Amino acid sequence: MKRDSRLSSVLHALLHMAEHDGPMTSEALGQCLGTNPVVVRRSMGLLREAGLVTAERGHAGGWRISADLAAVSLRRLHEALGEPAIFAIGNRNETPECLVEQSVNAALEGAFAEAEALLLE
Repeated sequence: MKRDSRLSSVLHALLHMAEHDGPMTSEALGQCLGTNPVVVRRSMGLLREAGLVTAERGHAGGWRISADLAAVSLRRLHEALGEPAIFAIGNRNETPECLVEQSVNAALEGAFAEAEALLLE
């Protein structure tokens, strides 16, 4: 199963941006993240809509953090990205007949929900 890494990528990008003096281009961020600049632009566009970053056009332009990172919560980033799954783990079978597997699924789903709520708090 391919994991949704948008939240991790955005956290990574914001840390690079915070360390960098001045705006960073999508190309530079793409190199830092090991991804295509188009992927960076898509994520940064969502963060711009949420008021977390701005885009500066022209020579020496790029993405710049516009929010106080110390005040930005994981929940705010999660919501800005469209609330992707935090844990990319699923049940072996969503509708098992076996009572043991039903219990395992219920326990895992409860644990994941609890962990996600704690992270987003």
